[in-house]
Amino acid sequence: MTFASDNWAGAAPEILEALSKANEGAVSAYGTDDHTKRVEARFSEIFERDCAVYFVATGGAANGLALSVLSPPYGMIFCHEESHVQMDECAGPEFLTGGAKLIPVAGAGGKMTADGFVKALKGFPHRPPHGAPPAVLSLTQATECGTLYSADELKALCVAAHEGGMTVHMDGARFANAAAASGASPAELTWKTGVDVLCFGGTKNGCIAAEAVVFFDLAMAKDFEFRRKRAGHLWSKMRFITAQFDAYLTDGLWLKLAAHANAMAKRLSGGLAAIDGVDISYPTEINEVFACFPGDTAEKMRADGEPFYPWITPGDPAGGRMNRLIASFRTTEQDVDEFLARVKQSL
Repeated sequence: MTFASDNWAGAAPEILEALSKANEGAVSAYGTDDHTKRVEARFSEIFERDCAVYFVATGGAANGLALSVLSPPYGMIFCHEESHVQMDECAGPEFLTGGAKLIPVAGAGGKMTADGFVKALKGFPHRPPHGAPPAVLSLTQATECGTLYSADELKALCVAAHEGGMTVHMDGARFANAAAASGASPAELTWKTGVDVLCFGGTKNGCIAAEAVVFFDLAMAKDFEFRRKRAGHLWSKMRFITAQFDAYLTDGLWLKLAAHANAMAKRLSGGLAAIDGVDISYPTEINEVFACFPGDTAEKMRADGEPFYPWITPGDPAGGRMNRLIASFRTTEQDVDEFLARVKQSL
């Protein structure tokens, strides 16, 4: 039982079986294999349009390389102040873009609003050659606070970005959880709202190392294969990434795994909210729960071997008291109920 991260959960059985099958025989390298071609076509089916899809092993590589295509080294990338590209990638986007400037924007619950973005954008008037030009709006779906952008919210943000001559990148490390929770189609949450490039994550939801960069405008992808190779992220045995996606996308497995994780988080959030003195900081919309415990309860539980993390960010509404708990495809009702019982005991 652990609520530290969905990264801790290992791989789904279907993914391991697919990897075992992919290991048989000799298969051509660098993405020229049948697994990769089949999965590329599958992405176009799922998103209801022709896509250019490139595979990497980590979310950090996906985000940084995608942004390197969208922004020049002297460009500005607007992102939420709590976003992964801003807080958790060790300046990887700046490195891979060759120096593009990240502009953090505040917003409640991990979400930017169109008005908030436009206000931030107006703070950087056109001043060539002194002022860096705005290049990209980077959004996270689902957000780092476990909240969701609606299709209408995304559309308003994308319209504002495009009117400003910018492109739109979406960090979808937990895109599966967002899609499962919202009930909207993948297309409705991405290109139909104006998103240009999506980093589609599999690693947090049952894969081992599987991330895809999906370009909805094929022309934008023209340099990506060179940037991926130059950065050392072109896998020679690409089939071991794409075989995971082959299983992941078959029969809606990606949505089933995410829906289960979301449901376990809802059970956990509801149980915690019913305990006197525990406060839920953000709405539990996907598989993440943000909670404040009374006194030193959280510290006691961590000392007793319950792994979950304190969560302090620039937009922290709880003065350093917040904790993040994450359910995964492997979390069971028993796991949740045992954790709730331990919270009560610690109190």
